[in-house]
Amino acid sequence: MSPVTTKPIIAMATDPIYVGTGGFTIGRVDNTIVRDPITRIPKIPGSSMAGTWRYYVALELVSRIKEKQPDLNDIKNESYKSFDGKINQFIQSDKCDSFWKTKADKEWQKYCGNLIAKITCAGQDEPNQEINNPQDKSGHCGHCIVCKAFGFSKKDLSNQGMLFFSDLNILFFPVYTRLGTKWITSKRILKENDLLKEEFEEKEVVFVSKEEKDTSNHINLGWLNLPYEKKNIKIDLSKLKSKINQNDIIIVPDSLISQIINSNLEVRTSVSIDPIMGVAKDGALFTSEAIPRGTIFCGDVRAFAREGGNSLPELGDIWSALNDSGQYYQSLGIGGMTTRGFGRMEILGELS
Repeated sequence: MSPVTTKPIIAMATDPIYVGTGGFTIGRVDNTIVRDPITRIPKIPGSSMAGTWRYYVALELVSRIKEKQPDLNDIKNESYKSFDGKINQFIQSDKCDSFWKTKADKEWQKYCGNLIAKITCAGQDEPNQEINNPQDKSGHCGHCIVCKAFGFSKKDLSNQGMLFFSDLNILFFPVYTRLGTKWITSKRILKENDLLKEEFEEKEVVFVSKEEKDTSNHINLGWLNLPYEKKNIKIDLSKLKSKINQNDIIIVPDSLISQIINSNLEVRTSVSIDPIMGVAKDGALFTSEAIPRGTIFCGDVRAFAREGGNSLPELGDIWSALNDSGQYYQSLGIGGMTTRGFGRMEILGELS
């Protein structure tokens, strides 16, 4: 049995999503978004997924067990050499199971290391902090399911995480046409994600269903007007939870998809407000581009079952933690400018 388990992530943007490059450019927009360096297609980096999901797991965990955690003084009185040793021996003892038995709602919350979990386990740690200092109220605790699953680094101890996130790449991209909104993709993207169930000759734009009614032989994809043909092509849409219909999918050539996507990104103009006058501040006008609402993304998360005995959580508990905390993407979102109407997305289905 392989020690690495891979689960697909399918997500849909419910707001425009802005993951910036961290600087300004001279051109169509001031604030540009992250793109794949080879295809030039926008994406959501795996680092953004790992950082936000870590925070959401910690938020879900602490909100559920904060009032049920023991006083550290109860552990400090045990006769162990170090605070780290006290925690580890408490985790591996019968005391842990009996303590959490009636105090947590779900199994992953009953992981013994959660007895000292805190919300600061979600953020970046301070490198000079020591894990053996029970009075330290900042940084990672180094023992909870958040620290074990996502990794941590302290002055005296560091551990690699058990989770590895890939980038979220665009699977289906919404584009306005005279026939309504259609979702474009390409043959390469479908094959890479094992969604294409049959081969077809790629020459031009293809409607994947002959049921689409249209007497013309051209379709506008944004400002591009292209010839098309109709074919009954089977695509596996079971993981999309009926978010889009097969009749609304158009397959475009791989050579064109980057151009079409980048020509149909949302561009929003914003301005800073003078706090005293309450009017637009001079010289503070800027534009930002974003991946539009309705875009379908795909990626994966891999879990590495390392040797660690009782000191590491089970993979089943980690998957449950991710599933229970994924709901926060629908309210708190991902990326920048989330207070300006950007960022929300929905994780489609569970990591099962």
